[in-house]
Amino acid sequence: MNAPVTQEFRPPALAGGGNVMAIVPQTFEETFRISRAVVSAGLAPAALVGKKTGDEAASAVAVAIMSGAELGLKPMVALRSFTVINGRPALYGDGLINVVRQSGKVAYLRTGCEMRDGEMVGWCEAKRNDTSEDKRVEFSQADAVRAGLWQSDALIRKQVWENGQKIWKNDQPNDSPWFRFPQRMLAWRAAGYCLRELFGDVLGGIRDEYEAREIADAEEMRDITPRQPPVPPKPPAPPEPPAEVIENEPTEQVPEEGEFDAAGYFEELETALAGAMDEATIEEVWTGFDPGATFDGEDVNLDIAQKIKDRRLAQISAASAE
Repeated sequence: MNAPVTQEFRPPALAGGGNVMAIVPQTFEETFRISRAVVSAGLAPAALVGKKTGDEAASAVAVAIMSGAELGLKPMVALRSFTVINGRPALYGDGLINVVRQSGKVAYLRTGCEMRDGEMVGWCEAKRNDTSEDKRVEFSQADAVRAGLWQSDALIRKQVWENGQKIWKNDQPNDSPWFRFPQRMLAWRAAGYCLRELFGDVLGGIRDEYEAREIADAEEMRDITPRQPPVPPKPPAPPEPPAEVIENEPTEQVPEEGEFDAAGYFEELETALAGAMDEATIEEVWTGFDPGATFDGEDVNLDIAQKIKDRRLAQISAASAE
């Protein structure tokens, strides 16, 4: 009698091809489950969640995902695209252009910057394919000057960090994106005006991060505190008896402020840099914190701050290479 023949087990071959599909939640419960997973994995942007933890951090992530869904962005794309400035959501960099392109309502969309009569002019022109509406908007160097945006001086007066607080100093390097990347800023500003008017149904009033920062700065400079009704004057109080003067009595000393919290400064710097998605934004954050002035003569602390910045630059470079 012949012995039974045993066949070698071979696992099925891996199939090639196929479409990669993003996980898009359909209910609030599904959105919150994804948000909790993002927070647990440590993928929530620091600029979005700050020091929140647990369900508070998951709630911030969920709001960003829902805001992105309204613009047609997938969950993880929304987390990479959104920032929050003064309580308002805004899109990083050329996010407005990307959102409009993904809407499927664009016949064409072009941006650029050109020289005209000795000055730079940024422009954006676009057309809808559903209504055939078209629009061209220009934002010139003269417009930027009137708006107080244009900066042409290499050294300016600005706020810097010194001894744990911001102070105004003269002859500081100008790291403003309007000084370093004027063509790009003019084109993006023209695109913001053009696309919000022509594709208002797609963008829903969302602005780019630079315009949102300018609005936030303007609000900080003016008093927006609601007026309070006048308080009726108090009746005059009877005079107090004269106090007895004691010779050589020690005067009350105001306690001095505590020492500068370097650890807290590094934590705030790292949190702010974590929300920066490109080199220009990193330089803007670095300029705002101004470690050079904060740690003047403290080489060790300045080296720590530089390593935090270099680490973030390396992360962005690695992400771009993928």
